[in-house]
Amino acid sequence: MTEIVINDRTIDAQPGQTVLEAALANGIFVPTFCWHPKLSVAGNCRMCLVEVEGRGLDIACNMPVTKGMRVLTDSPEVKAHRKAMLQFITLNHPVDCGICDKAGECRLQDYHYAYNGEPSLSVEPKVRSTKYYNLSSRILLDNERCILCLRCTRFTHEVSKSMALGIEHRGDTSVIRPVADRPLGEDPYSDNIIDLCPVGALQSRQFLHKTRVWYLKPTPSVCPGCARGCTIQVWHRKAEWRVKALDPAQNNAIARVTPLENPAVNGPWICNKGRDLARLLERQRATEPMLRGAPTSLEGALERARELIGAARHPVALVSSWGSNEELEAFRRHLGAVFTSFVKCDAVAEPGERIEDQLLIRADKNPNTAAAEALFGRAEAQLPEGTDLVLVWGEGFDFARLPRGARVLFLNAYLQPENGHADVFLPITIHTERAGHFTNFQGVVSAFQPCFEPPRGAAHAEALFAALAAPARVHA
Repeated sequence: MTEIVINDRTIDAQPGQTVLEAALANGIFVPTFCWHPKLSVAGNCRMCLVEVEGRGLDIACNMPVTKGMRVLTDSPEVKAHRKAMLQFITLNHPVDCGICDKAGECRLQDYHYAYNGEPSLSVEPKVRSTKYYNLSSRILLDNERCILCLRCTRFTHEVSKSMALGIEHRGDTSVIRPVADRPLGEDPYSDNIIDLCPVGALQSRQFLHKTRVWYLKPTPSVCPGCARGCTIQVWHRKAEWRVKALDPAQNNAIARVTPLENPAVNGPWICNKGRDLARLLERQRATEPMLRGAPTSLEGALERARELIGAARHPVALVSSWGSNEELEAFRRHLGAVFTSFVKCDAVAEPGERIEDQLLIRADKNPNTAAAEALFGRAEAQLPEGTDLVLVWGEGFDFARLPRGARVLFLNAYLQPENGHADVFLPITIHTERAGHFTNFQGVVSAFQPCFEPPRGAAHAEALFAALAAPARVHA
């Protein structure tokens, strides 16, 4: 430990820490634009200037702690320099906060209010630059808002390794630009630079001009896109800001997805597939129980399912690798002794999708294979001759593989042709409509919480397994 003094408070800093890291670790706020804990130090925004006794002003992000160091983070000199830096940064920055998607989350807004709060001293016209530059099919760049913190370029060089962004020109004509032979659109982690941008320069096409962040709230969740199980924030409309006209569907829609930092799983990043959960989860839902394609009541469907289970001599269950830990345990507890169970693959990689890499993306495109195989084994799914009942839970199974004459119980959340071919179809909820846990490929358990009420007619799988078990009997 290295003992230093910050604002007359003695703290123990870790060996190798910078003054900024030591301050933040001990709850002492120091403003930053360009610094990020997972990126290299650029030291170009100068907002983290502090005063060191005997040394004067220096940037805290690149200053190693030394024994006996005495630091002031809010002295009059520090405040004066921060004010001057903000005057410089906003010299050509457009005053378009009213239409900027970063409003409400913008560090420049916050710091201007805290450390400057005055109109620009300049009387010269602002330097104009490119307003909507196409970085990729997912991201727009507003160069007038860019403060050249270089977080985005460092991310593509140091984290995603795509080397897709760089700086073009010099001085007040410098702009972020894509590298010609390294398209940003081919970087499966590109949307992280939108989160990294401390101002409104990098804009998501998906989110652009859709809603204001103060109308939204984040719910902790887990990305189901692969076996990594990245922890995420699913943003959706607050109850007090429900839309009553124009498009009430916004009340139950995913507005955006951002990372929920988790050092044990994904750090502060997620891949672009995680950002696109709305496309995956907001497909047309199945909401009616059915018997051979004919709508029925839930109780009627359950009664028929119980009859089929009771009459079956060789029932097989294909267990979902998208089921939560709680659902998998409920199936094992209530029906595990009735069925010969196999874990099936619900999802595979889409055409053009990156299969696997060394950062986050895993080849297994299912979130809970580890927990499912821990309960039901790793054996490949088999439907031997004589199988007379197949319970299919979730997507991904080709009904053409069903044994001739076998009856089918199908639990699924989405509207699909197979729903009507099942002897009994039961609509179920998805993981944004219930609480639960997934276990990733490394054995790390992560929790998710419900964002929305289930659609009328969809039931929780846990409750269905308990209901199906009532009359079931084990056959010798």
